[in-house]
Amino acid sequence: MEASKKTEQQLIIEEWNGSSSTKLFKTATISISPSLQINRSANRFNHVWRRFLDAFVPEGFPGSVTPDYVPFQVWDSLQGLSTYIRTMLSTQALLSAIGVGEKSATIIGATFQWFLRDLTGMLGGILFTFYQGSNLDSNAKMWRLVADLMNDLGMLMDLLSPLFPSAFVFIVCLGSLSRSFTGVASGATRAALTQHFALQNNAADISAKEGSQETMATMVGMALGMLLARMTTENPLAIWFSFLSLTMFHMYANYKAVECLALDSLNFERSSILLQHFIETGQVLSPKQVSTMEHVLPLWTTLRLSKSAKLLHTDVKLGLRVSSLDHIEMVNLLNSAGSFYKKAKYLLVERKGIVSVIMHKDSTAADILKSYIHALVMANLVDGKRSLHLESQSWMDKQYEIFIQKLKSSGWKTERLLSPSIIWKAHWHCESLDEKTD
Repeated sequence: MEASKKTEQQLIIEEWNGSSSTKLFKTATISISPSLQINRSANRFNHVWRRFLDAFVPEGFPGSVTPDYVPFQVWDSLQGLSTYIRTMLSTQALLSAIGVGEKSATIIGATFQWFLRDLTGMLGGILFTFYQGSNLDSNAKMWRLVADLMNDLGMLMDLLSPLFPSAFVFIVCLGSLSRSFTGVASGATRAALTQHFALQNNAADISAKEGSQETMATMVGMALGMLLARMTTENPLAIWFSFLSLTMFHMYANYKAVECLALDSLNFERSSILLQHFIETGQVLSPKQVSTMEHVLPLWTTLRLSKSAKLLHTDVKLGLRVSSLDHIEMVNLLNSAGSFYKKAKYLLVERKGIVSVIMHKDSTAADILKSYIHALVMANLVDGKRSLHLESQSWMDKQYEIFIQKLKSSGWKTERLLSPSIIWKAHWHCESLDEKTD
């Protein structure tokens, strides 16, 4: 009788920890050979550190966010830290100006002054939203920077308030008004940037972790701010030196934060930069390349420095009121509509070097993007005194689809153009005139 051979198999179970498949850590190995053995991972520090880090970075980090997420968050946290340190100095000055700690100060007087300050800020936020709300996501980098600059101005007003008792209410209301702009612009641009960072439909997770990071920066900043306020008490020179130094660092950190952003959405300026480069070379720049070329500060602050460069988007206006055209312009518009824009959902009008776009009331996001690119092409031809409609339409017929395909292959989002709301539109259609005979 032959002895039967049994093949023994050893079952090994590995324990892994992590919420994402891209970032898992082996914490233990369990086997039976010949008795139950549990070998725990020797490096426990990595496991603890990862659990701590999960409270501050999105799930799946770094694969779940864009490459510019980390540098932006580092600079953003540093600027936030400097803000909370300065807040202690400005709040201390504001409270002393109101009369905290003085026997002559009244509760009703301080309450009324605080009420006027808050009321001014609320009204300012509403007005700012009304005038600029639709423009914030299309220029997220610029408004992010402007928001923090306005916050600096608001804290400066608080610090100045004790120096001018007769104008105290006016100064603190001005500071509150400035900070109200900050609240609206910062919140709106943060939403736009969160959508940009999210690679795996994880905008909510990124937003939540941003809150954790901001809370940590707030706690550290408040502790350092209280220490600094205590050290500089009764020393105005030290207070102003600390405040101005931190403000300069805050402005620098904000500039570096928005400068490292490589947004892949199309707005007016980025579309202009991409089109000009494509016309000259036939190639499309990447979002990273364009980020180094676009203006971070408002255009009027850098216009003098860039007069040699032709900025096409400054010569294009999206959304024109048809009734504002004079008789000759109206005739030219009707002629061009019948000749060049029979199937288009937009019309183009050139007026004194400015190309204006009239959008159809039924136009889509794709129509708006196409109309703006067409207007940029026409603006590029204005100086040549050529047949603008004919040559620009010829370029669109030959190159537009190629341009869009190259944009997509370079990582650009071409679904829509980020632009302010178009409040003036029109409706047109062609009718055939039949001659009536007896």
